[in-house]
Amino acid sequence: MNDTLRGAALMVGSMACFAVEDGLIKGLSGAFPPAQIIWMLGLGGALAFALWLVLSRQRVWSAHYLRPQVLLRTGFEVLGTCCFVSSLALLPLALASAIIQATPLVVAMGAALFLGATVGWRRWLAILVGFAGVLIIIRPGGAGFDPSTLLAVAGMLGLAGRDLVTRTMPGAVSGARLSLHAFAALVPGGLLLQWALGAAPVMPDAGQFGLLAVCVCIGMAGYLTIVAATRLGDISVVSSFRYSRMLFALVVGGIAFGERPDIATILGVIIVIGSGVFTLLREARLRTASQA
Repeated sequence: MNDTLRGAALMVGSMACFAVEDGLIKGLSGAFPPAQIIWMLGLGGALAFALWLVLSRQRVWSAHYLRPQVLLRTGFEVLGTCCFVSSLALLPLALASAIIQATPLVVAMGAALFLGATVGWRRWLAILVGFAGVLIIIRPGGAGFDPSTLLAVAGMLGLAGRDLVTRTMPGAVSGARLSLHAFAALVPGGLLLQWALGAAPVMPDAGQFGLLAVCVCIGMAGYLTIVAATRLGDISVVSSFRYSRMLFALVVGGIAFGERPDIATILGVIIVIGSGVFTLLREARLRTASQA
């Protein structure tokens, strides 16, 4: 395999990890308040990344953590994670995952509006078509509208904001440190949300501790795999395989929760994914032409 194929394979593996992690989080939501899941996963992830930095002989603390860009990125991460995890507790896994697929479209639009990126009419059209697909999925004002879908939309917007800020980050801030900072911030964020909602804490039993540990390990595996994927081959082609997460979500949701998405959801997903892939490939074609 060439580097692009290897990168695509790693990206598919990463998306499988994240879909399984989402399924485990949804399963845990039957035993714990979503806010408690957020801070428990944040604590587990922060400890895991701190251990990774120590074993790789890197400093855990960095002065970069106090930079405004890092703090803003972490704020978007906490917002996106809190909203998305909360939506997993209330919505079918496939539906929440379908909405999150619009993240790259929002990033492309945000890059044009806030970062000065050049976006031609074809990509603007693809972005608008993708947003139409999101409206088909959530059906605002229709009989099938569930207000909980707005949590998934807020989560998608938060994660898009995180990705936009990440594009402006200095190269000196490593991905591992950014992840440690983000996971650590989920602990006070989740605790504050749990207190605000008045949700009583639940003590995990041995089996639930095991599931939480598995969830953290799978999440870290997904992170490490996606980092490796983005370093191989044509990034635009490799990134288009992010949408395989939806396929894995459909499988996990069907097997674990007996979900059967309706025709409108499937149609909306096809539109969003098609628009996203077109946007990525069009961006790659224009970048290649400008470098020729």
